[in-house]
Order: sequence, then C-alpha cells, then structure tokens
Amino acid sequence: MNHLMSTDSLDQLIREASDRVGKTWPLYSFVTSNPLSGYEGLPFAEAVLRAGRMRGADVLPGAALFRKALMDGEIKESALRDILKENGLNEPPEYYLEQMDAATEESGDTEGNALNRMTAKWVMAFLDEGLAEWAMPYKAEGFYHAWKKLAQFDRELPRQQRRDFPPTAREAIRMALAGFAPEEQNEILEQHLAALPGWAGYVRHRQESGTSWQKKFPMDLEQYLAVRLTLARKLGVKLLAEKKGDIKYVGCLRLKYLWLEAWEQTWQDTLKTALSGGQEEENASRRPQPDAQMVFCIDTRSEPMRRQIEQQGNYETFGYAGFFGIAMDYEDPANGLSRKSCPPILPSAYRVRESHAHGKEKEFAAYAYRRELDRFRNYFLRRIKNMLPSAFGYVEAAGAFYGASLLARTWLPAWVYRVLRKSAPAHEHICEPVLREATPPGDGRAGLDPVAAATDTDIPLDQQVAIVKGAFDLMGWRDFAPLVLFVGHGSHSANNPFASSLDCGACAASPGRHNARVLARLANRREVRSALMYDHNILIPESTHFLAAEHNTTTEEITLFDRDLPPTHSNLCYHVMQDLHRAREAALARRLGSLPKPVIAAERLAGDWSETRPEWGLAKNAGFVIGPRELTRDLNLDGRCFLHSYRWDLDTDGTALEAIMQGPMVVTQWINNHYFFATIDPERFGGGDKITHNITGHHGVLTGNGGDLKSGLPFQSLYASDSEAYHQPLRLTVCIQAPRERVGGILSKNEHLKTLLDNTWIYLMVLEPGTGEFYRYDKAEGWTTASAQSPGKYPTPTPRKTELEVAGMY
Repeated sequence: MNHLMSTDSLDQLIREASDRVGKTWPLYSFVTSNPLSGYEGLPFAEAVLRAGRMRGADVLPGAALFRKALMDGEIKESALRDILKENGLNEPPEYYLEQMDAATEESGDTEGNALNRMTAKWVMAFLDEGLAEWAMPYKAEGFYHAWKKLAQFDRELPRQQRRDFPPTAREAIRMALAGFAPEEQNEILEQHLAALPGWAGYVRHRQESGTSWQKKFPMDLEQYLAVRLTLARKLGVKLLAEKKGDIKYVGCLRLKYLWLEAWEQTWQDTLKTALSGGQEEENASRRPQPDAQMVFCIDTRSEPMRRQIEQQGNYETFGYAGFFGIAMDYEDPANGLSRKSCPPILPSAYRVRESHAHGKEKEFAAYAYRRELDRFRNYFLRRIKNMLPSAFGYVEAAGAFYGASLLARTWLPAWVYRVLRKSAPAHEHICEPVLREATPPGDGRAGLDPVAAATDTDIPLDQQVAIVKGAFDLMGWRDFAPLVLFVGHGSHSANNPFASSLDCGACAASPGRHNARVLARLANRREVRSALMYDHNILIPESTHFLAAEHNTTTEEITLFDRDLPPTHSNLCYHVMQDLHRAREAALARRLGSLPKPVIAAERLAGDWSETRPEWGLAKNAGFVIGPRELTRDLNLDGRCFLHSYRWDLDTDGTALEAIMQGPMVVTQWINNHYFFATIDPERFGGGDKITHNITGHHGVLTGNGGDLKSGLPFQSLYASDSEAYHQPLRLTVCIQAPRERVGGILSKNEHLKTLLDNTWIYLMVLEPGTGEFYRYDKAEGWTTASAQSPGKYPTPTPRKTELEVAGMY
C-alpha cells in the first residue's frame, strides 16, 4: 500500500529530512559551521547518539584524547572521579579508558559501495563550477532531468535498467517510498542524505544561497534524493538500512560523555579562576586617556596580539565582531566577483564597490587596466595549458620558468612572499569603498565603479549613523582617543585550498579589511558625527581620526590604510606603527617558540607552497568572554577565547547584550562545534588528510578521485602529528559579565538561544557585577552559584529524565 498520498506530505517529509543536513561551504568562502546543526533541537547527548548511528561516525572524543588530557592535567582527576562516582562508576579512570579502547564501535563504511560512487559521480559532474573543460550536457534543465537524459548511456547501470525513469523528481521519490510506513519513509530520506553528507550539504548551501550557478543550473535536495533513490532501485540496493549501534556502542558513548564533562568542567574552573583575578583591575580607577585605541575582531587569534600591543604603550583595545556591524556584500575589483562579507546568519543589507578617490583618476584608470590585463592573461594561459593542441608546446616553452619558480618557492619562500607582496597592486591607496543598498544575492561579475563618488555612500544618513552607533553601543564605548584603528583580519598562505578558512569567520570567510574601511569612513564623516552628538549624545572629538587596518594572522603584521590620514596625526601614526612592529615580533616569538628570526619564519610559513599548516586558525577555541577589557587585560588566555567588549552599566535595557548573544554567540558556537567534530572524526566531519586531496569544481576537495565531498577542516589544521591532536574538543563555555536577571530575560525572549543552552550545545556562566559571584545556567535548576555546585556532579539529581537517559545511554 502506498502510504504517501499527497504533495503536502511529501514536501513535509523532504523538509524534515533536509533539516538534518548541515551545510557544506565552498572553498572560496569556507564557513566553519556546526555539522550537526540539524540536530540542535535535540539534547546534545541524544543528538550525537543519533548522528553517530546515522552516519557511522565517531561523535565524542576517544580514549587516546582523554588519556592525554588526563596526563597533561587538562582533566582534573578529582573532578573525573566525582563524575564517575555520581553515575555509579567506581573503578579507577584507567579501567574505563581500557573499556573505551576495547569497545568495537561498528560503523557502516559506505564510501566504497556502488550507490555512493554512482551518486557522487553524477553530482560532481553537475555541480562543477567551471573547472572541467567539458561541462555536463543539459544542466540548464535541472539535475534530475539532465541525469535522466544521460543515465541511459551509463555503463555502470545494468543494460535493462537504463530506461523507464520516472518523469519527474517528485514522482521518482513517490515510487521509491511506495509501500513503506510514514516513519520508515522519513528514516529512508534521512539515511540517504546522511550517506554522502558533504555533497548533500553543498546542494543545500547552493539551494539556499541562490548563487548565479544555482540560478543557471538548478539543483535541490529533492532532485538529489530522486536520483539517488532511483539509482538504488535500479541497482537493487535496500532502501532502508538497519539501524547501527548496540548496547556496547551506547555504553561506550555514555562513558565518553562523562569524561567529556570532566574535561569541560576542568576548563571552566580554569577560566573562572583567571577571570576572578581580573575583577580587581575592573574595579580600579580608570586609566588615563590612551594615545590610540584599536578595535579587533573577537577571533581567538586577536587575543595574543592585543595583549602584546597593550604592553608596548598607552593603548586600549576592544573586541567586536569582525564584520564591524555592516551586513554587506563586497565586490572585489581584483576578480570582479561579489562575495558575502558578514555572518552567514545575516542577510546582506548593503553592497560595497570600489570607486576612485578624489584626485586619483589617473592611478585608478591604470589600476583598472592592469586588472583587466591580468584577467585576460590568466584566462589565456589557462586555456593554453588545458587545450590539447597547445598543452605540450606550452610545457616545453614554459618549463624553465616554472622550474625556477618551483625552486624559489621551495628554497626561498620568505623572499618570494615579500617580493609578491610588494609587487601586488593594492587598490586601497587609490580607491574608496562606496556603500549602497543591497542587490539580489549571487556571484555575479562586478568590478570597479567607473564613476567618481561624491560621497562615501548613497544610503540614508540615519542608516549611516545607526551603523556607527551600533558599534559603539555593543562595545560600551564612549571616550575616544586621537587615533582609532578598526583592525580587520585576513590570512596569507600559498597553494592552500583551505585559505579562506583562515580569514574572518564573521565576514563569511572573507578578509575583514573591507568592512573596517567602510566603518572608518562613515565614522569620519562630519554629518554622521553631528547626528551622533545631537541625536544620541555621543561626542566624538574633532581631534579623533578613524583609520582602517588589517591584521595578517599568519605573519602577525598589521597594515594601516592611511591614505586619508591628516597631517596632524602623522607623528602619532608613525609611533603607533613602530609599536605595532614590536608587538608583532613579540607575538611571533611567543607563537613560534624557539624558531630563529620569527618574522622571517612567519613569512616562510605564508610563502611556502609545500606548507600544510601556515597557521593554526582557531584551533583550541573553548571560551567566549563578553565583558570589559579590564577582565582579561593582563591574562594570558593562550588564544583560547573569543573576546567581545561589553559594558553592562551602559546597556541599561539589554539591547546590546541581546544583539551579541543573537549574533556572535551563535556564530562562535558554529565555529566551536565545527572544530569539535572535525577533531573527533577528521574523515567524516573534517577534510581528511591534505596530502590526498584533489580539488573538484572549484568549490571543494575529495580524497582521491571520488567519494564524498569533504565538508570540514583538514587533518593538518587540527592535529600536530599523526597521533597527537592540537585542538581540544570541548563545547563552548560563554561567560558574560552582566546581571543574571538581564541575561535570563534575553533567554526568555529568544527561544533559539534557550534551546542551545537547554540542550547543552553551549555552556553559559554569568559573572554578577559587584558581587563577583559566578552563576551557571542549568535547564532544570535555573541559575546556580558555581561554588554551590558539587564538583563534577552530573547529571543534576532532579525528577526529570537526565540528558543521558533521554538519549538512551542508561
């Protein structure tokens, strides 16, 4: 009997199954996001149990990670023993590590089966974004119809199965699900999406982002499922696989979960102790007016650099989301492409193009000409290399040049980096960013604006004021130094498909300098300053000048975009640049340890084409502190915490804090969970080993020449060696200095935030102003003081079922 009778019920089935699919972001805009985002509505323990069974993946740290953490003191043994005892486990820790080692967690390795191989083959061909010389025919008709026309020639299908395909994708799914009960139908769709989560995630990304490739060659998860299920029927593959997992598997997950709790509690105790020490400084008298103020991204890599800068002189630093509050798309004059430059959870309200600055018309024209020439040369050389008649001659003619280039990149990478950096034409000194209303999203060709801009923007003044005021409000910032730097950040590496993963996560894996330049120009406008003073009582002194800058997180160099610097600030800017250079040397010496000449060593990392790990990115992230800089100014947090500036006493209605929790807190949770799961199972949740990567379609990588699209960070970004993890997989602990009633009120108004906390995807602690007491949020008991909690007591004894019981781990 066909249980699937209506279109509405089919839509509902597809929607529910699709909700379990995370997004796979393209290499050119690599966003670190929670691979289990579709399970965030479930308690964490239940989510990992279900996802582990569905994907055949490791979902919690293993014995090796726990053993090393215990040996290194990252897991406090007393806390671990208390947690184990509270849960009826009274043997020594080593006994349970041996149990984890002995457990056989059976997982269905489906990478090599015929259905996955054939599905991946067709999806790969259709989703190509210009890398292949010969494109798949009929793509404009959509994935299912293109496949249906070509599948009759696929020799991997038995000859008798190369005909009689359902007329539409919807009908194909109906036919496949006919005869199954409704609950089985949902299970079938979820299993088949989970079989190749990388490809399914990229289809979802394209479907929801609406890029120009998607508009031209449409594909969605309905068509994906139609092709896969039809192939399964033609190949005789059982549509509904047996559920993975048994008692031993569940028992092992339970053990791992308790060990993870002990590890996380040890980290939280360390963080609380450190922040407690920072409260004296917070209550001390205010420092004298700084010579300069610098606003960095909340990125964990900014924390060590901020500390070094503050030690060089009378400087004050702030933390703010690296898109600087401007939800925009940026049209890059270098390649003519428009890219998102704000968090993926925000729709882009503005677009930014480059226009020539006043008096720079000739330089602008020359720059535009060079860019067009570069584009044509790159296109021409690519065509010569790839076309059969010219390929061999090209190799013969260009062999000597490429040989010399390879030798230089191999033996003199730091020198090559410096040469390329100096020779690369920069547009910031001749262009100014122009802010405009947003256009429909996409990857359309863009470029330089040929018309001179009379103003910095054509958006209404009240919107300009709101952007600048929003930045000041969220940071709790009212007093301004003579020089203020908005410091975006980016990275630099050679021959690195994952280069964008090292850029600004708040800018959707784009460099943050574009947003910083826009904000600086808006804050310097007289009309904006006047409106801030008369309408909002925010006085920016005439002597204050705002500058944009960029922090290169690979080399720690900070570049100032000082084209508009007034002469009155030249001397101050010179001294700031000198101090920034000294801070760079100190930060590199600390980061690179015993390596001689740290600046040259960092430039080698940036320029070496064989370097698998130019920098560590956000590895080791584990905390997010929302509060004034005084809490953390003198602390060495070892680059483990995101830091967002916030003053609770200036945010009387909680609006600023609510915006921070709705935006940056959610994004940092994405980042944290991406690193968490990619470290635990680098093959299924990460990118696997870089050594065996092959780029496909310009947008992703494969291991070898087929299989699933890799959706996470490569092994080398997470592990120091083949056996030693560098990142510590811990869930994010957020600590906010604010009245807990205010935080509780925000949670009551935001169901999504409350769900993340209730389901323990995030831990939340509040540092109560005035008393210095720490309070921890708990779904069952609300706010409990940290000192009142029994060390390592989990789960909390309440009448309700515990998270482990709900997940079936008891």
